[in-house]
Amino acid sequence: MSKQPRTAITPTREENFALWYQEVIKAADLAENSPVRGCMIIKPTGYAMWENMQRIFDDMIKELGVQNAYFPLLIPLEFISREAEHIDGFAKECAVVTHHRLEKAEDGKGLVPAGKLEEPYVIRPTSETIIGDSMARWVQSYRDLPLKLNQWCNVMRWEMRTRLFLRTSEFLWQEGHNAFETAEGSKDDQRKMLDAYADFVEGSLAVPVIKGEKTPDERFPGAISTMTIEAMMQDGKALQAGTSHDLGQTFSKSCGIKFQGRDGSEQFAHTTSWGISTRLIGAMIMSHADDDGMIMPPRIAPQQVVILPIIRDDADSTKILDYAAEIKAQLKTAGIRAHVDDRDMRTPDKMWGAIKQGVPIRVEVGLRELEEGVLTHVRRDLGRESKATCSVADFVSQAPAILDEIHHYLFDTAKERMEARIVDVENIAALDDLFANAHIGFARMDVACLEDKALEAVMDKYSLTTRCMPFADEGKKVLIGKAY
Repeated sequence: MSKQPRTAITPTREENFALWYQEVIKAADLAENSPVRGCMIIKPTGYAMWENMQRIFDDMIKELGVQNAYFPLLIPLEFISREAEHIDGFAKECAVVTHHRLEKAEDGKGLVPAGKLEEPYVIRPTSETIIGDSMARWVQSYRDLPLKLNQWCNVMRWEMRTRLFLRTSEFLWQEGHNAFETAEGSKDDQRKMLDAYADFVEGSLAVPVIKGEKTPDERFPGAISTMTIEAMMQDGKALQAGTSHDLGQTFSKSCGIKFQGRDGSEQFAHTTSWGISTRLIGAMIMSHADDDGMIMPPRIAPQQVVILPIIRDDADSTKILDYAAEIKAQLKTAGIRAHVDDRDMRTPDKMWGAIKQGVPIRVEVGLRELEEGVLTHVRRDLGRESKATCSVADFVSQAPAILDEIHHYLFDTAKERMEARIVDVENIAALDDLFANAHIGFARMDVACLEDKALEAVMDKYSLTTRCMPFADEGKKVLIGKAY
């Protein structure tokens, strides 16, 4: 075996966090840039993570009475124009379709757009308006409410500076849109969906979050209130991991979502919208990965266990491969996703492949293990320190608990790091001093400081933004930091 390198990923996190992030994605084979400007290709391993995330969260929201539907990718410009504040928020990011066909160029070389549309279409940046148009037809009476809809889809928002998963022009997400009879109904739903996001991100992705409300300048365009879950990455920057909006009657009035109330009067519905996206994969990378590559949270890992047959003599290959297949079958029966890496490659290369891809548990079986009826297993989060040998039966019975231990270790490590990097400051001068000394993390200060005119200059100086007013502080504090 060749000498183990210092790290699998260069540069390291300490040397260049931004480039390290890109190299982790490349080494784990999760995604790559596409020929389409600002867009990415999500490769099978990365997409398998997204599929597992979809399955888990889809089950969660269906338990909350949400139904899935699908709405057009192209939205009439007139729909979006109905809500002035909304279009102001997205106008510079909209991709617009102006023609309906292609034809040969006059010089006969290539194709050019033809057949100009009477009214342009906007490729959905979000779907409040077009879903609102359907709700206006579907809702006639208070008996039709609440109406809870979700769609899993792609959206398009032109981005000048892109980064895989975190910020691309096209990305995948879910967008929920719910309508209620009363203001209390939409307000309660806004918090309920945010809590669902927090439970999902912490419980499945092992990423700790802070729940809170956005300050007015950070609200979603058209919302009367925006709630958020904020995560802290290893470099101390914030990542908005999910948002839930109380839209009040903003969109119901512009889209005509009205109904006959219990007293016979005509009323406008109160709506919410909420969404998470593939940027959560970026959150997992920047929360958990190390200088050897990705570390997959077990509950969304495409493969929770990879089995490496170690074959030194071709005469033993069939027996060892059969042994590995039997271990996989037992793990599958136990509800564990497992894979036998039987590629014609050197064993050290397979090992490093599993490490860089972040498979939670690596199992090694060779002739010795076969003859003794045992296996050797290694946890990705603890590395060689966790290497142990046991019987197949013992491993199969212990594997679920080991996977849970990995999840909790990742979560606890990230939470301890986040909490250690939140610093209380008393005033604007203290905020300035904190970030002047290259603080890695958030500052927490009284909400009243937001009224201080000196704050804007300090925020601009260090590229800071308000992240949220944490519920834990009862809205009396605000978190400030750098963000993705």
